[in-house]
Amino acid sequence: MTQATPPETTLPSPFKCLTGALIAGTMSIGMYTMTSKIATTFATKPMVQKTNMAINIAAALRTLVVGSTALGTVTCGIIAIGLIGLAIQVAFSKPRSDAKS
Repeated sequence: MTQATPPETTLPSPFKCLTGALIAGTMSIGMYTMTSKIATTFATKPMVQKTNMAINIAAALRTLVVGSTALGTVTCGIIAIGLIGLAIQVAFSKPRSDAKS
């Protein structure tokens, strides 16, 4: 049997990392704006249902909508921070020369 050699992996350039961080950060800011506008809209408009079950379902759906947009905001923000960290790590790392023969 022959052993498969692992594929060569190269690190991305710091420019690519920062470009991805800019995109993710922009998405995070946009989603934060959307989340705050949705939450404000839900807070200013009262629920007009008459039954207790309808009020509970409406409250659960409002919570689900605000929570899912907040989750997207936090996820994109963490990705942006991670990409900035990767760019710093790549910028200050020495290129490895694996001398395996």
